[in-house]
Amino acid sequence: MKVDAYSHILPARYFERMRELAVDPDALKRWLELSALHDLDERLRIMDEFGDGYQQILTLSSPPIEMLAGPDESAALARLANESMLELCEKHPDRFPAFVASLPMNNPDAALDELAFAIDDLGARGVQVFTNVNGRPLDDPAFQALFDEMARRDLPIWMHPARGPAFADYATEDTSKYEIWWALGWPYETSVAMARMVFSGLFERHPDIKIITHHMGAMIPYLEGRIGLGWSDQLGSRTAGEDYANLLPRRPLDYFRRFYADTSLSGSDIGTRCGLDFFGTDHVVFGTDCPFDPEGGPMYIRETIRVIDALDVTDAAREQIYHLNIRRLMRLTDAGV
Repeated sequence: MKVDAYSHILPARYFERMRELAVDPDALKRWLELSALHDLDERLRIMDEFGDGYQQILTLSSPPIEMLAGPDESAALARLANESMLELCEKHPDRFPAFVASLPMNNPDAALDELAFAIDDLGARGVQVFTNVNGRPLDDPAFQALFDEMARRDLPIWMHPARGPAFADYATEDTSKYEIWWALGWPYETSVAMARMVFSGLFERHPDIKIITHHMGAMIPYLEGRIGLGWSDQLGSRTAGEDYANLLPRRPLDYFRRFYADTSLSGSDIGTRCGLDFFGTDHVVFGTDCPFDPEGGPMYIRETIRVIDALDVTDAAREQIYHLNIRRLMRLTDAGV
């Protein structure tokens, strides 16, 4: 059994509304090109290549809802997304055992309301947030209640990077060139969001909160040394005017290991081994980033399976990665919720 914990979709009804709201239709080129994002028949055809033992947990594709609609309209858009996700799960429970709720994060009160409705009434088994809310950090006090509530419910939070070409690589330029904003900017975004959560004390308030970081924890596993000896043991030594001494009762590295990570690394053997060494078998879940690959869906699934099957781990550990960990986090049985 393989349960893909981080695949993306745009349900048909939601996608039509998304197209209506798009200020610049040309900006949707990437989403229009990937038919498996919004064409259910194409999605199912791709999934059939991997047999009955392959399932997907549905998460809404970027762009974030708050980039499409203002605070007065985003709640309705999130509701449409979540109800559309439920329809897919009910129609194909053998393929889509559960979905992750989307939230109107630019309206924190409405986000809490939608969280409760999506989980209690629609049966969502977690929520997705992006690494910033239109430039606002996730450790902003406005979002604390959301993290408190998810910790109380003991359900996972999926965290996806958000950064666009308007975020320039240099102060003297207006845009990011060569899609650096995506290739390097997204891992940086995720790593920054993780760091802000750690240093704001999120894991002190909620030691067991479950946050699934996309793309295997981004830069964090590779930077273990900088976070350990270079950051944990020297925090504040490079900063004037701020007292970072005794900011946390534990070393920062200890908190970073509490995140969860998926295997969505575009088929990278080296990155997967690095992330698995850092987070440990219990904190890694199978995720493919389907359908954002050159073939429009199957390549990332195929390559991620190849990488996991080649890992020097026990069969029991492989089963944890493929489906047991995500089922435990979402409290799913073989028959669904």
